[in-house]
Formats: sequence, structure tokens, C-alpha cells
Amino acid sequence: MKANLILLVTFLFSIVVYGQYKVKFEVKQAAIHHSEDKISIAGSFNNWDPSLKLNSFSTDERGTGNYEMQLPAGNYQYKFTRGSWDKVECGADGKDALNRTFLLQHDTTIFISIAGWRDDFPQQAFTRKHTASPHVSIVDTEFVMPQLNRKRRIWIYLPEGYNLSRKKYPVIYMHDGQNLFDEATAGFGEWGVDEHLDSIFAKGKKQCIVVGIDNGNKRMNEYNPYYFTQYGNGEGKLYIDFLVKTLKPYIDRHFHTLANKENTFIAGSSMGGLISLYAVLKYPKVFGGAGIFSPAFWTANGMDKDVKLLASKMNSRLFFYAGGQESDSMVPDMKRIERKIKDISKSPVIEIIDPDAEHNEAAWRKYFPDFYEWVFSIP
Repeated sequence: MKANLILLVTFLFSIVVYGQYKVKFEVKQAAIHHSEDKISIAGSFNNWDPSLKLNSFSTDERGTGNYEMQLPAGNYQYKFTRGSWDKVECGADGKDALNRTFLLQHDTTIFISIAGWRDDFPQQAFTRKHTASPHVSIVDTEFVMPQLNRKRRIWIYLPEGYNLSRKKYPVIYMHDGQNLFDEATAGFGEWGVDEHLDSIFAKGKKQCIVVGIDNGNKRMNEYNPYYFTQYGNGEGKLYIDFLVKTLKPYIDRHFHTLANKENTFIAGSSMGGLISLYAVLKYPKVFGGAGIFSPAFWTANGMDKDVKLLASKMNSRLFFYAGGQESDSMVPDMKRIERKIKDISKSPVIEIIDPDAEHNEAAWRKYFPDFYEWVFSIP
């Protein structure tokens, strides 16, 4: 075939920021019957938001166009969607496509071929393997969130032997529940929380319950307590109120839990890392520790202020993790917040930085065991 069709549209930040470079994506797609659909870019530069309200562009009748943005120098990962993860790009055979990557060091143009779209291969959804342990179940597919007037699926992991006694267990509350236990529901791979816990519990390690809360289509708002220009008002305060005032009381009533602070933890990655730290700051008497994986502090212009105001009241075990290949700001932002916490809080803090790791579930899966060991290694 002769020259490929190219998709064109332009998106520019209104303010040119010093130290940023222009990256232009020139895109072609094989699925011409989607040629007039809007396409968006979801990546490490926008916390993997697949929605069309940001970083999206229309296509013409031939399915040709381009997209332009400005970013700081650094390593980035991304994929194209048509507005949601069930409409993400894939291979020509319908198989999952790997994350795209680029290293930005100067103005550049990237030429893209989109071979196919996930929703054109519905049969693939049935061939994805379910990997959840027998110890994982669904509490409710539509658990009511009265603070946000929404409903959400809630998962729970109960350790081996849970039903054989009235023994009570610590609880870890984790965000992005669909990515924790089951490959079939995880868009980018799962954390493998259940596999790891099954393995260490069989060796006699301290057992716990894990509660997973699915994210929704307003993830960027729910996991952010602050206003952010690209997404508007944060709903993080209401989301954490839901966890503390609605979900936790329900879990404590219906399951064998140790409900005190010393046995209640919270964890998540990216926006989930941000909201986990906020939860401990806001409710220092509820959460005894937090797993703060790759925290998206770049979206949180109020975090420094809240740390200054609230961290002195906090005495919880804090696990910070970041990958060196996530973005230029990830590690410096995280270290800045850590320093401020250490200056005014008695909270024990541990930090892990993997210089070669990227912003993905594979990295968080790798370091979840370190988090688990840290929060339960009470001196």
C-alpha cells in the first residue's frame, strides 16, 4: 500500500512553560470505520485518563490528523483510546498492545500506527484469563457511596482459614480495585495482591484482609482533594469520608476485623498514592499506615499546605515508592513531601526508588511485598 493516512488536529497549552518541549503525534489507524471518532491520548503525563475531555482530537472522514502538546523533558508512556479503556488500541489480531514510550529531550515528532481497537474484538474479552485467588470475592457490585451519590464495585480478600474461627484481622483499603486481583478486569496488568498474600500466609506470615474499591469515570476528581485546572474541583475529601464513614463501618460490621488505627491501612498508586497520603493526614486516628506508590503530587497544589497544617497530628507508618523512569518531577516531588513530613511528624517513613522502573502495575506489583512487610513490621 502507498502512503499511510495521517490524522491531524492541534492541541497547545496556552502558556509556554520554560524547560518544556513540543511533541507532535502524527497518527494513522487501520480501522477506517472509526475514522470520524474522537481519539484521546492517555499516558503518564495525564495520569492515564482515557476520557475525551482532555488530550482528545477529532478525525476527518479519512481518519487522518495530528496532535501537539508540550511536556517537560523525561520518559513517558502512553496509549490511544476512543474515550474509555474498553475502546483502547490493540494489535491487528485484537491482542493487547504494550504501552507506547518515548524519551523527550527536544522538540520531536512521533509517527503512530494504530492497528486496531479493543471493542472491534469482543471475543477477546472472553478469552482473558481470570486470575483472582479463591480467597477473593465481591462484596457488592453497586455499593452505595452516599457522599458522592454514586455506586461502586467493592472487592474483598479473606485469608485462608477465615471461616474456621472468629479470629480478627487487620485491613488494608486499596484504590483501583479492578487492578488488584484479577487479570481479566485489569487494563494494564494486575498487582497480584492475592497471589502474594496466599504465598506468604502459607509460610506463616501475618495475615490480613484487603478491601479493593473500584475506580470510576471521575477517578481524577475522586482521588484528588484539591482543585486541578485540567479536571476541575477535587472530590477527594468526600471520597475519603465515604471510606471512613460508610465503607469501613460496613466492613467492620460484616467481617472479622481489627478496627483500630494500628490495624487499618490504606494504599494506592498514582492518584491513589496521593489520596492515600491525604487520608492519613485527614484521619490520623483511623489509618495506622499508608502505601504511597508513585504519588501524583503534580496534581495536588494543596498538599504542601496540608502537610504543614496536619502532619504534626499524624503518627502512622508511611511507605513511599517511585520509579526513576516515571517523569522528571515524580521523584523530586515525592522527596519534597517526605522531607516536610519528617520535619514535623513522628511518623516512621521508608522510601524506595527504583531508578529503572516505569509508571505501571508491574512496578507496583514488584514493590507491594515491601510495603506489606513495612507496615506489619512493628518494632
